[in-house]
Amino acid sequence: MFIYKAMYKYLDEGVHAEVLDFPGTITFGNSLIEARQLLSSALADMAETNLIQGETLPQPNPSCTDSEADLEEPIYLLLTATPRIQQA
Repeated sequence: MFIYKAMYKYLDEGVHAEVLDFPGTITFGNSLIEARQLLSSALADMAETNLIQGETLPQPNPSCTDSEADLEEPIYLLLTATPRIQQA
């Protein structure tokens, strides 16, 4: 399990969400609940993409912070291995 740091910024249009220590993991929701769900999905997608491309995952950095964030909290990435089926 990796524990990254999520940040949320309330805007007039909704909630901007970003994983501070996993570059490129950004989304936007109409509410905090929706933003959390979308960010969790975006983090899983970004991690899967990195692994498929043979790239390492960024190391979590608990000291990451954004002075403009209205809320910061941990976001968890759980990885499961699935066997690859090789075709003959």
